[in-house]
Amino acid sequence: MNAPLVALNGAGGGEPAAETDAVARCRAAVVAAFAPDGPLAGAIAGFRERASQQEMALAVFEAIVRRSTLAAEAGTGTGKTLAYLVPALLAGGKLLISAGTKTLQDQIFDKDLPAVCRALGVTPETAILKGRQNYVCRLRLDRTSAAGMLGSLDEVRALQHIVRFARLSQSGDRAELAEVPETSPVWPAVTSTRDNCLGAECEHFENCFVVRARRAALSADVVVVNHHLLMADMALREETDSELLPNADVVIVDEAHHLTRIAADFFGEGWSLQQIAELGADVLRVGMQTARDGAAWPDLTRAMDTAAREVRLCLAKSGVAQRARVAYERLARDSTVPGSVAALDAAVAALQAAVRENQGREAELDLLAPRISRLRDVLAPWHQRPVTAGSADPGGVPDGVPGAVNGAVKGAVAEVVQWVSTSAHGAQFHATPLSCADAFARAREQRQQAWILTSATLTTQQRFDPFLLDLGLLGATALRWDSPFDFARQALLYLPTPMPNPQAEDFAEMVAESAWPVLQASRGRAFVLCSTLRAVSRVAQRLRELMEAARDPLPLLVQGDANRRTMLEDFRRLGNAVLVGSVSFWEGIDVRGDALSVVVIDKLPFAPPDDPLVAARIRQLQSLGRNAFRDFQLPHAVTLLRQGAGRLIRGDADRGVLMILDERLLSRSYGTAILASLPPFARTRSEEQARAFLTRSAGEQD
Repeated sequence: MNAPLVALNGAGGGEPAAETDAVARCRAAVVAAFAPDGPLAGAIAGFRERASQQEMALAVFEAIVRRSTLAAEAGTGTGKTLAYLVPALLAGGKLLISAGTKTLQDQIFDKDLPAVCRALGVTPETAILKGRQNYVCRLRLDRTSAAGMLGSLDEVRALQHIVRFARLSQSGDRAELAEVPETSPVWPAVTSTRDNCLGAECEHFENCFVVRARRAALSADVVVVNHHLLMADMALREETDSELLPNADVVIVDEAHHLTRIAADFFGEGWSLQQIAELGADVLRVGMQTARDGAAWPDLTRAMDTAAREVRLCLAKSGVAQRARVAYERLARDSTVPGSVAALDAAVAALQAAVRENQGREAELDLLAPRISRLRDVLAPWHQRPVTAGSADPGGVPDGVPGAVNGAVKGAVAEVVQWVSTSAHGAQFHATPLSCADAFARAREQRQQAWILTSATLTTQQRFDPFLLDLGLLGATALRWDSPFDFARQALLYLPTPMPNPQAEDFAEMVAESAWPVLQASRGRAFVLCSTLRAVSRVAQRLRELMEAARDPLPLLVQGDANRRTMLEDFRRLGNAVLVGSVSFWEGIDVRGDALSVVVIDKLPFAPPDDPLVAARIRQLQSLGRNAFRDFQLPHAVTLLRQGAGRLIRGDADRGVLMILDERLLSRSYGTAILASLPPFARTRSEEQARAFLTRSAGEQD
């Protein structure tokens, strides 16, 4: 690539004339790229000149030249990927692109980036990089195969698939192996973590998939990562001054509305029962293979597994339901959970002593010692005496945990909430900072580089303040461009009469009954988006009953029956399906054309106020004299609602109906603000008009 303009131009004025000319020429090339007869028009299928796309591209270019930060909201159809790729590629230098999901990451790397490079006639070295757990570890694969300790025939078959895949694959990226589900319990045994990787001491180091991917990223001009890896890198730099990702002149964050949530995960700390199970499996395998005479490995790991099961049992006895999220303060005060965690820590300590006694016998065994030590450090705050609400006694706070009030830990940097989430067979223990603004700002400011943060949903009522405040970006330039689509002609917002009350016991069934006439008129081709997984099953069951009663069995795809990728493939293939899903289907999905003509949203997606993080954030804002609903709850609900609504119209030819079934949209004062944040759809309260719109749309598409 050419030398980076950010290096030529610097951050201020007074640059030499030649450098100014270089910037001017590059700016002109950015404008020309988007012209009707420009390089994009001749190379990108379906390209249309859009003023908003060109304006965004120039704003991105100016941020790159000035090494500044730009928050850019670009409505659906603006073409934001082209709007940031073109100026970044023409400006040159090292470019890091972060995507909100691995699906978008693959799309950018496999499709968008090569297409734009061809159109512009540039040939940068490109690389894609994911977290190490996305790549097969050759050493752990060999040793898992040799150990023969898998628990079922399905796991044996999965391992055989992975062995063949590792022999043939150039990347080792598990996403390329469709035969083994993402949820297979074999994956943790054949992938590595920072804790169990031998690094340069591994016999497969030179041929390691992770090492090869990182070397490619270090030498590449353009590296495509995802937000989890970006945040892991920033958190690691904050903690240790080391890094996962190469330095870059420009960082572009696509789907940036995810960033606050993901940053909280990585600037926080936690552990899980799954992590305990994986540690036990590794200790048992490594101990039996390399130091069989060194300790009673089966007894030690069995004791740890038993202690972990007791933790899960104590959570259940304390009334923690499956998939619940509970503030740890309540459990620490009213249950036996802290005692069970203490017993688990004792079992881990016994394992730690055995590993220490066998130090020096084998590299992989030696690696277990610091891993166990770090785990015990993380476990400590969860079984030592917590400070109760209102206590001012710092003596009751465990070492390393600065002090707790109302379930939150107060430190010099940020308030941290301890909470527990559960699943069918496990539990996760989280210590999450309520604000990552300071930590994110520090990590971002370590290097002088341009930052571009973009999404279709960064604002509430056209205000960037909540997003910028969450990330400590209040000094950033913030610009927005509306979608170029003609929403008033292409789409109809249908708010039925009467609107069901979301507090009603049979609300899910009312959603299905209200939606069914519209789904009949559209002949399927619909997403029904629910706010909870429980609602998904109830809505789907009632729709199934209505279809049977009407003798009109449309294909019904229900979240949980298959993975998301398979469901979307089936939805597109069938052409008349009704897909019922929860949060994972609200965003990041692009179904164009008449395959999707209706989006039904059951209710406004407010986070439950008893969620420990939400409750703590509300208390924090109230203590600062701020309006927690206006500044926190409403913006987050609007962002998710806009993402769900954004599934409907994805192209100039798309037409469809958005149906929202929450009476609060009309009965509460904040409903006006929410409606103002949605695209300017035509509106109706008439079922007849909604059905007629769909019938007319189907006729026009035919």
